Amino acid sequence: MNKWGVVVVAAGRGSRMGTAESKQYLPLRGKPILIHTLELFQSMEEIAEVALVVGGDDVERCSRLVSEHKLDKISAVVSGGGERQHSVYAGIAALSPAAEWVMVHDGVRPLVTPEAVRACCAAAERVGAAVLAVPVKDTIKQVDETGLIVSTPDRRSLWAIQTPQAFRRELLVAAHERAQAEGYLGTDDAMVVEWTGAAVTIAEGDYTNIKITTPEDLPWAEFLLEKRERGN
Repeated sequence: MNKWGVVVVAAGRGSRMGTAESKQYLPLRGKPILIHTLELFQSMEEIAEVALVVGGDDVERCSRLVSEHKLDKISAVVSGGGERQHSVYAGIAALSPAAEWVMVHDGVRPLVTPEAVRACCAAAERVGAAVLAVPVKDTIKQVDETGLIVSTPDRRSLWAIQTPQAFRRELLVAAHERAQAEGYLGTDDAMVVEWTGAAVTIAEGDYTNIKITTPEDLPWAEFLLEKRERGN
């Protein structure tokens, strides 16, 4: 496997959490959620460097956290942009030119496993772009603006997308630059790459790779992390 650069995006405020503190800094088993995420990439031999993208007011704070936790693979802590897409682009630009392959990961997904990361990277190296995903368990309904159901997609074709999302760097940069030039905003990086017509494949991930977004997610993350630490 190639050596990879990682962009960890942690610039959001997370209003759905309902806390004064941004969700990425909330404690999870004694450490900020973000630190758990960064430590995962720090521990992986395949990861050459990590660019951390945070809010402008948090750059100094996060630089201190990186130093305190001895995260020497963090090569840059940079300020994000007005949209997540702009933050990702700033993170890519902060990586060294040697990083020909790039992953983008949410700072509040601290429970992704090394095995899932490697599977995503391997899929990207085959196709050029890949995302972690899990099959949808529930029946999904498409609803119109009045609340009426208009269709029921075949669940077998539906996957819930996670991060990391992995790309050949030149492909991702070209997609971001075209999107910026044409004023296009996608909901994730895969969508931006798809919009250019490039192929994106999936690598099956784990249902435990949750994004900590609401207060209900924290105790679930605590439980999962404790279970993992006990080796169960």
